[in-house]
Amino acid sequence: MNNYFIVHKPFNVLSQFSSTDGKKSLKDFFDVPSNVYPVGRLDYDSEGLLILTDDKKLNGYLLDPLNKHEREYWVQVEGNISTEQVDILQRGVEIKVNGKMYDTKKCIVKKFSQPPRVSERNPPIRFRKSVPDSWIKIILTEGKNRQVRKMTAAVGYPTLRLIRFRIEGITLENLLPGEMKKIPKQELYNLLQIKKDKLRW
Repeated sequence: MNNYFIVHKPFNVLSQFSSTDGKKSLKDFFDVPSNVYPVGRLDYDSEGLLILTDDKKLNGYLLDPLNKHEREYWVQVEGNISTEQVDILQRGVEIKVNGKMYDTKKCIVKKFSQPPRVSERNPPIRFRKSVPDSWIKIILTEGKNRQVRKMTAAVGYPTLRLIRFRIEGITLENLLPGEMKKIPKQELYNLLQIKKDKLRW
């Protein structure tokens, strides 16, 4: 019987259950069976949704780039990002991946008219009155290393805060940083839109 959890990874926490260099890890926040691990990862300085499981088939499916699934990020950037720059991000930008230049795939990018309701970050973002900021939503079906940060930097708007809000139909709704929710297999697979024949149940 496999285990499935969704968690809200806090800021400055490693996406693993062992600590390195004295940094906090998932073990400091979530008590799960020893063979449960995160599917994919979020950078140490990113926050948001992670799936934890011991289902190796699911892990393999979600990490296979051929099985494209939407990942939605809420991104606070430095500066008042323009419609033109949002359009450029949607069409794709050139970033460096493993030392080589890479053109990101077309994606969905929208600017929030009002800052989204998000949890306070600890420690908070350094506030500067002289420099405005704005929030955008980026929906990707690919996941290169630090891709979102590289994308916003490529159009001149450095990322200040990065939250993964959604993976397909699974969201952070009602889940605070450091909180965890156990979820039945069928419900999780339905939310991820994975059909039974895809994993040969």
